[in-house]
Amino acid sequence: MKFSELIEQNKQNVRNIIKKITNEQNEDIEQEVYIKVWQNRDKYEEKGKLKGWIGTIAKNLAKDYLKSSYVKNRTDLDEEKLNEIKDKKTTPELKLVQNERQKTIIQAINNLKPKLKEIILLCEIEGNTYETVSKKLKIPLGTVKSRLYNAKKELAQSLKDLL
Repeated sequence: MKFSELIEQNKQNVRNIIKKITNEQNEDIEQEVYIKVWQNRDKYEEKGKLKGWIGTIAKNLAKDYLKSSYVKNRTDLDEEKLNEIKDKKTTPELKLVQNERQKTIIQAINNLKPKLKEIILLCEIEGNTYETVSKKLKIPLGTVKSRLYNAKKELAQSLKDLL
């Protein structure tokens, strides 16, 4: 597989991971992910999926970014925010809270209008690119982006208590 194909296949997943952890689109971290993938390509063992390996690299780089002194000085990150990012051992209480959050999120997605729900599922849950969704649904690229924006806006409103 060509490296450009690898990037294209994993682009949306990497962006989603970075956005989830840093709450922003960050092309610098994204580029760093692909640099690390390239530099460590000989270390990849085909025990798991390549997508998972790349996702782990993205997650670690995004966490490192948040912990960096640059970000600490630039934003109002507090210790509580950093503790949220740290890997936690699963406890029964944590698992219960996570399950409740998942149910709430699933319910919010199910309450979306059908066209918005479809876009969220295809783009965010399945990780398809905008172009792929555009072709799959036979709608313009701008419509995909618009619907995704509107779906996220509605979800943010209905899930504001979780955020």
